[in-house]
Amino acid sequence: MTLAWIDLRTVAPQHVEGVVDAAIHSRLHGILSDDPAALATLPPTIASILVGAAEDHTGITTTVVADQAELDALVLTAGDRENVAAWVDVHDDRTLQLACAAAVALPYSVVRFADPTKIPLEIVLASADRAPGKLFTVCGDLEEASIVVDVLERGSEGVLLAPKDATEVFALSRMLETASPKLELATLVVDRIEHHGLGDRVCVDTCTHFEEDEGILVGSFSTGFLLSCSETHPLPYMPTRPFRVNAGALHSYVLGPDNRTNYLSELRSGSTVLAVNSEGRTRRVVVGRSKLESRPLLSITAHSVDGTEISLTVQDDWHVRLLGPGGKVRNVTELQRGDELLGYLATDQRHVGIPIGEFCKEQ
Repeated sequence: MTLAWIDLRTVAPQHVEGVVDAAIHSRLHGILSDDPAALATLPPTIASILVGAAEDHTGITTTVVADQAELDALVLTAGDRENVAAWVDVHDDRTLQLACAAAVALPYSVVRFADPTKIPLEIVLASADRAPGKLFTVCGDLEEASIVVDVLERGSEGVLLAPKDATEVFALSRMLETASPKLELATLVVDRIEHHGLGDRVCVDTCTHFEEDEGILVGSFSTGFLLSCSETHPLPYMPTRPFRVNAGALHSYVLGPDNRTNYLSELRSGSTVLAVNSEGRTRRVVVGRSKLESRPLLSITAHSVDGTEISLTVQDDWHVRLLGPGGKVRNVTELQRGDELLGYLATDQRHVGIPIGEFCKEQ
C-alpha cells in the first residue's frame, strides 16, 4: 500500500478532530502540521510530522530547503537519524535537481511540484530508484493522488494530501488500498467441446500491452472463469495485437477490480477489467474499445478438482486461445478432453456484478 500523510495546516478548525480520527482509524502512515500541539496527542500507531523545529518533538521533523547549501546542512545535522525530512518546492530545473538530491540523501523527502506535468516526478523517481529513503508527493486533490501512485508504474512511496474533511481521508484510504490483489488460480480439466454455429462474440481492446502469459478471466457462470489469452503471440496471416483479448460470447462475465463482474456486452471505452497472469498476479487495465461481431462459436466445459463446472463460449477459430498451467498457450479448436486450463473459482453469486450471498443456480 502506498503511504499517506495528512496535512492539517489548511484543514478548517471544525474538521481537524474528524480528520485526525479518520486518519488514525484508516491506519494512514502520518499526520503533518506546523503546530506541535496538534501532534502531541497522536497515538504511537501514526507518525507525527512537524514542519519546523521543536525541542521536545520526537517524530519526523521536516525542514524546507531552497538550495543545495541548505540541503547539505540538513544532511550533515541529520547524521544517522531516521526521522528527518526535507521539503522541496520544484518550479524549475535547479529545484528539480535539489529534489532529486534530497530523495537520494535523506530518510524522507516531500516534494511539491508547481506544474501539472508529471515528468518532473518521473525524473525524481528515476534518480532515487535505489535510494533507501521514502519520497512523498504533495497532491492537490484525490484525483491527482490517484495519478501520482501510478507514475512510472510504481509512483512515489507516499502522498501528502490536505483534505477538506474526514470523508476525503476515508476516500484516500480506499483508493490506496485498491492495489490489485493476487488471485489463487485453479487448474481445470476439459470435459467437452461443443460447436454451436453463429453468435456474437466480443474482442476487448485495452489501453495496455499484455505480457505473454497474461489475459482476462471470463466465463459463462459467475462462479467460474477461464483465463482467456491475449493476442501477444504470433499468428499466421495477421500481426500480433498485444493489447487485445478475443474474450468470448457477449453474455460472458468478465472479472474486474474489487471482485466485480461485467457482461462482456457492457464493456465500453473507459471501462476497467483485470489483467491476470499465469501466477495469479493482477493489475487494473482500461478498455479502449470493445468489438462485438457475429462469428461461429464453440463452448468449452471444464471442471475443477472439487467438481465445480466451468463453461466459456468463444469464437470457433484456431487463433482464439486460452492459457494453461505455466502459461502454456492452448488454441481452443485443438482442445481435447483431459487438457488442463487455468481458471478462477469464485464462491459468490452475483447481482448486477456485485457478489451476493443468495441462492442462484446457473446452468
